[in-house]
Amino acid sequence: MRQTQPNNPLHGVKLADMLNYLHDEYGWDGLANYISINCFKSNPSIKSSLKFLRKTDWARTKVEQLYLKTIQK
Repeated sequence: MRQTQPNNPLHGVKLADMLNYLHDEYGWDGLANYISINCFKSNPSIKSSLKFLRKTDWARTKVEQLYLKTIQK
């Protein structure tokens, strides 16, 4: 039996989809301005950023917060 999560706006949204959306919206320079992490500053790519964000909870949380703020505009 699957449980629904009506109070979780990120339910069903993949990290890769969030990152692609934010990259399309802000670019790497814009992301680096909003979230100061090296995977957005130094030789950025979707693949390397996903690898870092999957391992680092605090950075993933910041990306999720920026995504939620951006889609609410």
